[in-house]
Amino acid sequence: MQDWTVISQPSTWELLLDFWRFEDMNALWVLMGSVLLGISASIIGGFAFLRKRSLVGDALAHAALPGVMMAFLLFETRDPVVMFLGALTSSFIGFFIIDWLPKNTKIKPDAALAITLSFFFALGLMLLSYIQGLQVENKSGLDKILFGQAAAMTQDDITLLTYVTLFVLLNVALFFQKLRLIAFNTQYARSLGISVKFYEFLLALLIVMSVVVGLQLVGVVLMAAVLLTPVAAARFWSDQLSRILIIAGSLGALSAVISTQISYLAPAMPTGPWMVVSLASLFLLSMLFAPNKGLLKRFLEQKRLRQKVSEENVLRTLYKLNEQSNFTRRYFNLPDIQALRAIPIDTLKKTLRSLGGKDLVVESTKGYRMTDTGMEQATQLTRRHRLWESYLNQQVELTPEQVHSQAERIEHILNEEQEQQLEAELRDRHSDPHGKPIPESQGEIK
Repeated sequence: MQDWTVISQPSTWELLLDFWRFEDMNALWVLMGSVLLGISASIIGGFAFLRKRSLVGDALAHAALPGVMMAFLLFETRDPVVMFLGALTSSFIGFFIIDWLPKNTKIKPDAALAITLSFFFALGLMLLSYIQGLQVENKSGLDKILFGQAAAMTQDDITLLTYVTLFVLLNVALFFQKLRLIAFNTQYARSLGISVKFYEFLLALLIVMSVVVGLQLVGVVLMAAVLLTPVAAARFWSDQLSRILIIAGSLGALSAVISTQISYLAPAMPTGPWMVVSLASLFLLSMLFAPNKGLLKRFLEQKRLRQKVSEENVLRTLYKLNEQSNFTRRYFNLPDIQALRAIPIDTLKKTLRSLGGKDLVVESTKGYRMTDTGMEQATQLTRRHRLWESYLNQQVELTPEQVHSQAERIEHILNEEQEQQLEAELRDRHSDPHGKPIPESQGEIK
């Protein structure tokens, strides 16, 4: 009888525990490298994003390819420092061309970027093909620089990445105020006597270093996403630059942790592309659910604003109905309201129910009437509407026929201070351009 040995595969939970025990040194190096790259590239990429030079990182990554190949041809080694210096030199040449062409020729910046990117990438591919035909050692794996190969990272790669990350973060911390000023207003920075050229060179150096050092991890093609996606996501969370950079760095580090775990659980899944996919997912979540500028919050705010405008329009319509009867009639039915304001019947009923829930309108068998609170609010709305109509007529010299539609929009956002300013600038504060009386703030009519 033949015995069969069944080898059980470890579960996902067991693999996760193994990952966080850091027993696999290769996995630890990949994790450290990914986190360091995610932090440094995300933070320095924020300045490129704010200067509206988002695709410069992509061009520099492509420009680094021939530098890596030339360094290998000259020294026939894949030492990380040699590769880094070769890529750094090539990227700086690309950066100089991107900056020089628009200033000295009629070529536009986007065209200069596209020309540089295409030329350097084609040159790099030609050199790569040439190297593949040579009988030299250590040439295998050079093609991985196109898409990255995190699993091939060594301790020397991590050491270099650590030094570059510390250099980038230290310079951002030391020169943060200068870099921020240059990113937002270069002319003002010059007027203060700041050496703009020096800090632009420093910023270019930091961007190039971050791009070049990340090629081993995410590759030439995907490096731009690591630079720009975190800060694009962070913009949904804050408007303050320091917070944006901190959030961007955190998102970059988080995507590194997620992608490294996925790559560990499924070895066929490369870390670099998954890092970009993770960043894209975090960007999507930020775009939808961020508390400051997320689409969900904006949708809810717009929904509340539409509801507010609808309720205030109905209140002002009820006020006009009261005014037409010299405030002797208080109850009005749905046709009365629709006669003055064209509102679908379903929307009108829904709005009246909402006003009833806020104790602004009361419904009975006689119809609908405003409560005292509702009358006060409707009076205030009418006052602001007619004050704005009068202002447009007297100060902007619009005709009475032109002012109504403008006032319909602005009455919902005027505050008390603006109301007082309007009143102070009017010659006639008692009636609007249509001859209707402007209510006093206490609800009395002059």
